[in-house]
Amino acid sequence: MTDQQTVRIALAGGGAFGAKHAAALRRIEGVEVTAVVSDTLDSARKFAAEQGIGRGVATLDEVLAADDVDAVVLATPTPLHAEQTLACLGAGKHVQTEIPLAASLADGEACLAAQQRTGLVAMVGHTRRFNPSHQWVRRRIQAGEYRLQQLDVQTYFFRRSNLNALGQPRSWTDHLLWHHAAHTVDLFAHQTGSPIVQANAIQGPVHPELGIAMDMSVQLRAGNGAICTLSLSFNNDGPLGTFFRYIGDTGTYLARYDDLVTGEDEPIDVSGVDVSMDGIELQDREFVAAIREGREPNASIAQVLPCYRTLAALEAQLAAATYA
Repeated sequence: MTDQQTVRIALAGGGAFGAKHAAALRRIEGVEVTAVVSDTLDSARKFAAEQGIGRGVATLDEVLAADDVDAVVLATPTPLHAEQTLACLGAGKHVQTEIPLAASLADGEACLAAQQRTGLVAMVGHTRRFNPSHQWVRRRIQAGEYRLQQLDVQTYFFRRSNLNALGQPRSWTDHLLWHHAAHTVDLFAHQTGSPIVQANAIQGPVHPELGIAMDMSVQLRAGNGAICTLSLSFNNDGPLGTFFRYIGDTGTYLARYDDLVTGEDEPIDVSGVDVSMDGIELQDREFVAAIREGREPNASIAQVLPCYRTLAALEAQLAAATYA
């Protein structure tokens, strides 16, 4: 594929994150979103009309059989991610899967094997790699101007009932470890440029109805000596989201999505770091560029799989502690 060719993308998932991707893809030149599939045909058609997408269809199979689809963005429920990634690759479509790639290491390994077998572009929505705030810190690290000592992270939501980001009932249950911790585990290794060599976790009580732990604490150590402390909660009553404190040898920085301030709360202008301030758009731009250039993307399955190996080790550790 050349830089001039239109990349025709289908979107699977007509929810909150599907809308984020639809908006981002509209801002990328030479991209056409040809179809969307949602949980029902009616909802797919409604989403297509709202987002200016070619058509709404009933099933992913219909998308994968279409001649006007080069690639698929999966913004579907977590339990479907691995199965649908494998289906896309099997149908000869490039694929970007929203985080997490899978909810088990075995499924993640299967996705990597399929990517390697097909040679197609397959990346995962590890958006923190693309946020301008985190890119700014990474460039300082790579330039030798900053050595990270500790990454202190708080991931807080209020999710005592099973609702999505739009306040609507979910058909599946979110997970602190395999979804939300995945962002930070991958980011920590990415920023340090050093593999995670030690990982510990503890969790609070399991919710009697949701069947998941609502509070969790994770500690990580990279091979270069940097450490990470991650606190996660679905019980937090207050500002929602993830907040990162970089503590290094030449400064402290606080990243809140696309905003960055110093340890003294002085704003840092990151508007010139990349072509957009929207991490989802930058993520989608990388996906499209990798397809056009025939190369491995940032946040490829191969690059992020070490994160899932760490998550699997933490899951085993939690299970042993809980049920021993």
